[in-house]
Amino acid sequence: MKQNLKACGQALVTATVNAILALALMLLIEFAISGSFQVAQTYLWAVSVIGLVIFFAQYWRQRHLCNCQKSRSH
Repeated sequence: MKQNLKACGQALVTATVNAILALALMLLIEFAISGSFQVAQTYLWAVSVIGLVIFFAQYWRQRHLCNCQKSRSH
């Protein structure tokens, strides 16, 4: 249980950071093209999808790494 919480926490931090960076990049490109910072609903959906995909991928990866470390220590 503790390993799942640790994996979830690390995945959440990674997904949040990557989603924020993706939003910043989208806003930077929007500003470069149109000259204004308009947060379109499409951007928010894209950031949500990016965050979810990264969260689930990192969660799976972290659980796998924790399980590998657990089996090596025994």
